[in-house]
Amino acid sequence: MSRNRRIGAAVIALGLLYALIGGEYSTTDWFTLRSQERSTRATIAQLTGDVDSLRRVARRLQTDPRLQEQMAREEFGMVRPGEFLYRLGRDSLDAQ
Repeated sequence: MSRNRRIGAAVIALGLLYALIGGEYSTTDWFTLRSQERSTRATIAQLTGDVDSLRRVARRLQTDPRLQEQMAREEFGMVRPGEFLYRLGRDSLDAQ
């Protein structure tokens, strides 16, 4: 093999190596970006499901009287006439 062919082969090999791992946008960067894209898409899919679930709950809170009553009792301690509300403090629960 002549000297010129060896130099040409070395230049081509270095060019291919630079194309794969060198430069601002290398192949390894591309693989990293693809991985991040897959992760981001999975997160978006999960959050989309969460939003849909919360929309269903919000719709039920606006239209379902039983759920409205349950939330009023749990969140605000509301009671019907003739009922009694017992609240236990944190200290009384920890003593057991």
